[in-house]
Amino acid sequence: MRKQFTRPLRLLSLLFIVLAISSCGRKGAETNGDKGKEQKITDLLSEMTIEEKVGQMTQITLEVILKTDDEGDLIEPHEIDPEKLDEALNNYHVGSILNCGGHAYGRDQWYEIISTIQERAIKDTRMGIPIIYGIDAIHGVNYTLGATLFPQQIGLAATWNPSLVKQAGAISAYETRASSIPWNFSPVLGMGRHPAWPRFWETFGEDVYLTKTMGNALIEGYEGDDISGDEKVASCMKHYLGYSFPLSGKDRTPAWIPERMLREIFLPPFKSAVDMGSMTVMVNSAEINGIPAHASKFLLSDLLKDELGFNGFIVSDWQDIKYLHDRHHVAPTQKEAVKMSIDAGLDMSMVPTDYSFTGHLTELVKEGSISEERLDESVRRILRVKLALDLFEKPYTNPTDYKKFASEEFRMANLQSARESITLLKNDNNLLPLNKNSKLLVTGPGANTMVSLNGGWTYTWQGEDTDEYAGEYNTVLEAIEKKIGKNNVRYEKGSSFEEIEDLRAVKRAAASADKILLCLGETAYTEKPGDINDLYISDAQKELAKTAISTGKPVILLLTEGRPRLISKFANEMDAILMAYLPGNEGGNAIPDVLFGDVNPSGKLPFSYPRYPNDLVTYDHKHTEAIGPENGDNAYNPQFPFGYGLSYTSFNYENLNLDKSSIDNKGELTISVDVSNSGKRQGKEVVQLYIGDLYASITPSVKRLRGFEKIDLQPGETKTVSFTLNADDLSFIGRDNQWITEAGTFKVMIDKLESTFELK
Repeated sequence: MRKQFTRPLRLLSLLFIVLAISSCGRKGAETNGDKGKEQKITDLLSEMTIEEKVGQMTQITLEVILKTDDEGDLIEPHEIDPEKLDEALNNYHVGSILNCGGHAYGRDQWYEIISTIQERAIKDTRMGIPIIYGIDAIHGVNYTLGATLFPQQIGLAATWNPSLVKQAGAISAYETRASSIPWNFSPVLGMGRHPAWPRFWETFGEDVYLTKTMGNALIEGYEGDDISGDEKVASCMKHYLGYSFPLSGKDRTPAWIPERMLREIFLPPFKSAVDMGSMTVMVNSAEINGIPAHASKFLLSDLLKDELGFNGFIVSDWQDIKYLHDRHHVAPTQKEAVKMSIDAGLDMSMVPTDYSFTGHLTELVKEGSISEERLDESVRRILRVKLALDLFEKPYTNPTDYKKFASEEFRMANLQSARESITLLKNDNNLLPLNKNSKLLVTGPGANTMVSLNGGWTYTWQGEDTDEYAGEYNTVLEAIEKKIGKNNVRYEKGSSFEEIEDLRAVKRAAASADKILLCLGETAYTEKPGDINDLYISDAQKELAKTAISTGKPVILLLTEGRPRLISKFANEMDAILMAYLPGNEGGNAIPDVLFGDVNPSGKLPFSYPRYPNDLVTYDHKHTEAIGPENGDNAYNPQFPFGYGLSYTSFNYENLNLDKSSIDNKGELTISVDVSNSGKRQGKEVVQLYIGDLYASITPSVKRLRGFEKIDLQPGETKTVSFTLNADDLSFIGRDNQWITEAGTFKVMIDKLESTFELK
């Protein structure tokens, strides 16, 4: 294994910039160190050619520089091709590389790949500028073998526990850096407001406040106070903006979002992340109101860079500049597509499989269509992040330095996240928790596979091969057998996710069982391959559910799925329902912990679980969509509402108190409530504060989440939970597309308690 290299003397004068670089913290006042870095970037730019600047703006996929056989297929195990690497670095001056060659690597292989790239970039190029290597480590380092794979974002959101999310981010950053990778394409800050969208599970759900809070926690875990540290990475906000709300529900299809809605619902998580100091942003692959995001100066420059003050860099998504010509049909040529995106404000092109971008952009500059000063702006932003990561001094890390990688400490943190994400949606007659002496029939396609516990972006892009990589972890079935003994468990699959297999065997096996655990949901998918035409759960699984019901035995429905597949055709006949989302590699262990009462469930839905496919109303609906006889079938009537989740104990809410009856624009209101555990066992409860504006110049939502806190209560224990609001928490986007606050009466809602106050 190679040891860390020493920089040659000929580069010392050029790279003197790193000797006095201080750490790059959160966004704030500019320090002398920041000013020094900016000057050093200016010095670098003054020495760079046009081609070298364009190269810094170019990102290619790893496959471009790997060895291939005579037929062009990658040779296993993957290995850098020196000639291809030389071409990338010296002919095209590439500034960034991404991806994993199609599947996960061990840490030693990552070290070999990235150290080879970085040594060549530093030693063998004229400018000696290191590569910034990026990866989609979206629920842990999912492309590194043995890494800690957490619940997907939708599951983390269901914990309603920002401290767990921050911890997951910190562990993921540690293990990403242990893989020599400094840049993580996460978090997803899109709003999960269309449950058919195949990337729904990559979001934090449908609510703005919850998404902002969890997004900030994840970024804080990734970046901390200083991303130059060996255990932190640069985050990447994605996908900016409005990507998650396609009208059709299908990936990379058009969204139609008025600017007022765009600013009020979709922009705030990104603004909050920019204020946190997130270093990079990735662009929406689709279009809004007929304008592709990659060609929108309003989105990329006017709004993000100028209005929000974002000073990191903007990277395209996969091949999306080309798609301005190929898919969107707004650019008559590929060269014009490059010009459009650069004029809009893009800084780096994820080309990623060739060097067409570099050729087109170089031509555009030399013919005068794009100025060299425009290149300087983007390259400055890119170098700013490379300096903040301290890549000039530490372009890669050594995996042997990371003793906690995949440690028991990390595993327990992962297990806790999975446990707290699991959401109890139904529990008739307190069927759960189960007695460990129960005779249990386990059936369904999700019972004995790691695929449906992890979803996509797991070892491979689509995650379909997870069972081959994650054999050391327990499936739901395996964990149950270890929990209560194989003699108490019978397994019959019954169906796959799409095809009926043997329903008669399920009926026969049920005869000797006390209860049935029915494991339904989805297999792994993401992006376009995950598009669906029917939000209902598959017909094969519906038939399996009916078969289980027909046995007359109590049925517990366990859902492992990335989006809420509709279950209304049989949900009423289930005795208990557990939603596990995509709980990661420890999900198989966490689920039996909840089933058998070793853990009291505390997850809450981060989205409204729909009842019907054409009734996809979110919780922050308007009064015209509210429950009431005048609205008939148009009422908000989900299968389970946003924020919902049961416990094995009970909680009472009393003494809702507002310290003032009115506030002005500069005042604050303190709201408190007493929460008691009135049951017989310890439990965690999420106290949720909602505010409703009774009348406004823009039709107000019935309610909006404005605060939450997860508390832990012993039986008989009472805690007082307090929230503080100000006028900004009552503001909204008005008719002129600006934030405004209007005087009036507001309703406070916590659990079933309500009160009102006035804003003067």
